[in-house]
Order: sequence, then structure tokens, then C-alpha cells
Amino acid sequence: MINHPVVSREEWLAARIKHLAEEKEFTRRRDELNRRRRELPWVKIGDYVFDGRAGKVKLSDLFRGKSQLVIYHLMFHPDWESACKSCSFWADNFERVVIHLRGRDVNLAAVSRAPIEKIEAFRTRMGWTFEWVSCGAEGIFNHDFGAYLTKEEIAKGGNNSNYGTRRFTIEDVPVISVFFKDEDGVLYHTYSCYSRGLDMLNGSYHYLDIAPKGRDEGKLTYHMEWVRLRDEYA
Repeated sequence: MINHPVVSREEWLAARIKHLAEEKEFTRRRDELNRRRRELPWVKIGDYVFDGRAGKVKLSDLFRGKSQLVIYHLMFHPDWESACKSCSFWADNFERVVIHLRGRDVNLAAVSRAPIEKIEAFRTRMGWTFEWVSCGAEGIFNHDFGAYLTKEEIAKGGNNSNYGTRRFTIEDVPVISVFFKDEDGVLYHTYSCYSRGLDMLNGSYHYLDIAPKGRDEGKLTYHMEWVRLRDEYA
């Protein structure tokens, strides 16, 4: 940063305009990728039952009157007292946008393997208002969508996450899954993403990307070492 080029306003403007052309090309390519994502085929699925704050709740209920549902598979092992700090970073980023998503026929909820009592205690601590349910320690729902790896699957070795492109060595995996419910109440799985695919739901990282130092994670032991729960920053 100390040796960063410093130029006149005119030279800066010329460099900025040149980079703008690259940004516009990236935006057009992203729009095309988004269009092609929406054209992916769907898979018809059955309903699932979760534990909610007021009792049993089905996957079909989590749509809450909307036809589209985004699920964040939030890492919270049944033995933990707190959810994953990195997943909590993502949750902080979507906490206040659910009302806006609902304005476009989309609901968003979170699912974890921790018991609902732990979920509710942690949700209260974080001040979150989005719906968050438990799929139970056996994690059938999370397992079906790649968000839970059994001990046997981890022991096998080799790539076991992100459609066979990455290896995960712990049971819970951060995943975003998307579902659709038609007028007859039939449910479909339309999309899931893992790893860097989750970046699109973290606005904080996009702010960091436009700051001079960027994410500045290169010298850390692992890239999200700096992240804390929202009430644990100095």
C-alpha cells in the first residue's frame, strides 16, 4: 500500500474509464450466467418436517405464502453452544433483507442440526428475526442437500463437497439451497451452491472488494480467521 502509484486526476480518470469497460463486461457476463442458472432443470422433492419455535413445521410451510424459498444451511453442530462464526457473518448480511425478498415472491429461512432450544437462544443473542428451524441431529434434510456429511463419508477421503470438487473434513457444510412450490403445492429443488458460490449472499465481502486493501486475507492462517460473532469484536 505504501508504494501504491499516485497520479494526476487526469491519469486516474483514464485508468478508471479503462477499468470501467472491464466491469461492464463482467456485469454482462454475470447477467448471462444468472439467466442460464434460472434455466437449469428442477428436481421434484417430497416435504420435510422440522422443529420450529412454535412446534413442527414443514418445508412447504417455510414458503410462507411465497412460491420461492431460499434456505441457508447454517452450520450449528448439535454439540455446539454457538453457531459457526462464518455462517453467522452471512446471517448478519441477510438478516434485514428478508422483507425485501418477500416483496419479490421469495422467502428466506435458515436450517441447522442443533436443537431448536439452542437455535432460539443464539438467535435471540444475535438479534436476528429471520425464521430458523432445526432438522435434528440426524440431519436428513441437510444431508440430502450436501450440508451434512456423516462420519463415514468424511472417513472415506477424497472430495466430498461442492459436487465432488472440494474436500470437507467436518460434518456440517455451509450451503445455500433454493426451492419452488407450484400452485398445486408440489415442491422442487432448483439450485444449491457451496464454497465461493456463497459469496453472492454476503454484501460485506463486496464492500471489502471495492476498498483499497480488498479482503486482505492472504496472510491469515485461513481466509476467515478474522471473522468474529457480531458481539465479540473488540
